[in-house]
Amino acid sequence: MRVALTGVSGFIGRAIARALISRGHVVTGLVRPGSVRDGLEQAVDRFVTGDQFDTAVWPALLEDAACVIHNSLDWPAGDAFCLSRHLHTNLVGSIELLKASAPRQFIFISTLAVHHDMLPRWRGVIDEDHPLRPNTDYGAYKAAVEAHLWAEHFGAGRSTCAIRPCAVYGIDRKLERSRGYEIVKQLRAEKQFSRPGGGKFVHITDVAEAVANAVGNADVAGRPVNLVDCYARWGDWAAMAAAELGIDAEIDLSCPTQPKNMFSKDAARLLGVPLDRGHEGIRAHLRELIRIMG
Repeated sequence: MRVALTGVSGFIGRAIARALISRGHVVTGLVRPGSVRDGLEQAVDRFVTGDQFDTAVWPALLEDAACVIHNSLDWPAGDAFCLSRHLHTNLVGSIELLKASAPRQFIFISTLAVHHDMLPRWRGVIDEDHPLRPNTDYGAYKAAVEAHLWAEHFGAGRSTCAIRPCAVYGIDRKLERSRGYEIVKQLRAEKQFSRPGGGKFVHITDVAEAVANAVGNADVAGRPVNLVDCYARWGDWAAMAAAELGIDAEIDLSCPTQPKNMFSKDAARLLGVPLDRGHEGIRAHLRELIRIMG
């Protein structure tokens, strides 16, 4: 099957492309002008150059494709966020791409950030039925596009789904962007680490496997899928990194070891992703990261 994939040159896009070709799919990848394509030649059969909201490139992107995976995001770094541009490039662009690509299957890379205010009647185990109550423009954008996915599915009978990863870790092509890089750097320089809180994490391979397994899969039509492997405090990351480095570091582990809410893994397991790496998965990632950092 030919799959059209936006954002193919990014951290998640590259992993999805590799997972797709391992299953025998053929990838058409959308890249922005100037995007680095090194290492993608074996995974992408055809490149289309342009922005996700540029309707002029959509015919080439969609040609012969049976499925669209929308992974790209136009999000500036730092304080350069512009609401009007965001609404045009991300929200309107995504909805228009969804409409223009009909009747193809459409898989949207959403985010766990569609959740923030979680209701007590879920008793701390959040599944895909929980309403979306974000607290950021980013989460609100993803939730808004999801609403249009369900309208396409329930109104037109189209196969649409949303994959919602939490914080994704793995070795990035740009090493300094790999989760844990700054922690390792600080431990080496200062032999101490103190950062409150933590987060929910999932490995890049599990994200890519879930997305690839959703292609052509009728069981996910009209459904979102939450991807959460484990919770870890930033102090846990630092303690594991210090152990791998052989550093006796001063690390603040005073935060609670468990979050108020966790997420059901049932839907993800239907896609063949067990989400059982836990802290050992994070430790293995840190070990590899430290080896590459030298």
